[in-house]
Amino acid sequence: MLLAVILTAQMMVVLDATIVNVALPHIQRGLHFSSSSLSWVLNAYVLTFGGLLLLGARSGDLLGRRRTFLAGIAVFSISSLAGGFATDSWMLLTARAVQGVGGALAAPAALALLTTAFAEGAERVRAIGLFTTVSAAGGATGLVAGGLLTEWASWRWVMFVNVPIGVTVVGVGLLVLRETPRRHGRFDLAGALTSTGGMTAVVLGLVEAGSSGWNAPVTVISLVAGVILLGAFVRIEATAAEPILPLRLLADRTRASANAARGLGYAGMYGMVFFLTQFLQDVQGHSALITGVGFLPAPTSVFLSSQITSKVLVNRVPAKVLMVAGSAISGAGLLLTTQLHAGTPYIQVLPSLVLMGWGMGLSFVSLTTAALVGVAPAEAGAASGLINVMQQLGAALGLAVLVTVFDSVVPAASRLSAGTAVAVGPVMRGLDVTFAAGAGFCLAAVAIVALLVKAPAAPRLSVEVMEEAELEGAAA
Repeated sequence: MLLAVILTAQMMVVLDATIVNVALPHIQRGLHFSSSSLSWVLNAYVLTFGGLLLLGARSGDLLGRRRTFLAGIAVFSISSLAGGFATDSWMLLTARAVQGVGGALAAPAALALLTTAFAEGAERVRAIGLFTTVSAAGGATGLVAGGLLTEWASWRWVMFVNVPIGVTVVGVGLLVLRETPRRHGRFDLAGALTSTGGMTAVVLGLVEAGSSGWNAPVTVISLVAGVILLGAFVRIEATAAEPILPLRLLADRTRASANAARGLGYAGMYGMVFFLTQFLQDVQGHSALITGVGFLPAPTSVFLSSQITSKVLVNRVPAKVLMVAGSAISGAGLLLTTQLHAGTPYIQVLPSLVLMGWGMGLSFVSLTTAALVGVAPAEAGAASGLINVMQQLGAALGLAVLVTVFDSVVPAASRLSAGTAVAVGPVMRGLDVTFAAGAGFCLAAVAIVALLVKAPAAPRLSVEVMEEAELEGAAA
């Protein structure tokens, strides 16, 4: 029952990420989002989740992981209910941001409860295997479920669906989960708030640059505020007694480069999903269900590729080769999308999805390992959390940049808008440039790995660090 509670919670969190993507055009039409502001439906969640993830892990240590986990699921469920009833765009964005807070509390606590509940060895390996399977299945299920709910009911049900799942998890969790010992320590609340606020301000400035111009007051103020807040974050972390992110973790060139490459990969992937979803529905006129089913090859490719890599290739191919090859393959998938036109059949879209997914799975294991080489067991949690933070914030920043690129190329009157006639020519030119920019993220990851990462063929990691890596991989 304990394992069922944790797996169900993971299914809900993963399901939510993909189920919302498919519904984006319907959300845009229902709440009158502009082309650029629609990206905040994803980024509002990603920024609070990624920005507060390390603080959430710290909360589990200091307050008790059972208490933190159940509180996170409750917050996630209540905000999902509020988002489903949203009547204006700001209401949905607020709900999505609060969802991210709930996810940041629940996700690390769930992983920690999993490791403490099952003894090291075969029992824990089986639990992690189930956790990985549920994560992969949740992403794929969300694509289909999002299409079904949006098509047969309303986009609002992609939010409502979390409520009965969350109520069940909290109800059963109260009965079967045991509280973990509480540690003494301090919360680095200032660090969490300045990092999250700084990243949010930078993303806002980038998005507004495309729609309002680089000289617009909102753009300038947001970017300046973001830089100031991020500078304050660095200063706080350098002097805090118990920082959420020990800056020494960023001092190692290989670790910092591996995390940067990971963030760039997710930047390309998020941009591809965001714009390809609108292309399939707004330009080609496919239903939400057909779009969701059409995306299934991507998570399937990620799962198959990561399994083959972790079980076969890591022992036969140098880690650096896997990193470079994976990032290059993902970039090739994005480059193929620059060849799309309004009448492109799905069979020509399919290779892009497969290549993107295959490349991400191929590079994932080796990038994770490189990001954890040399980490002391006492800092394994922070280093593993940093991996997840980098992919979330990389996705948010990357999507903001690509939205700005699209808005800079396409006139305001011609931008993608659900439920209205699309000016196909300008939109396709904008998508070509945007997808090319997304491919540039992956190529930048190739360059960073090739020039800066020094990954041994078979790095030796401590048992504690390897467990953190395995769980981080399962969560992603």
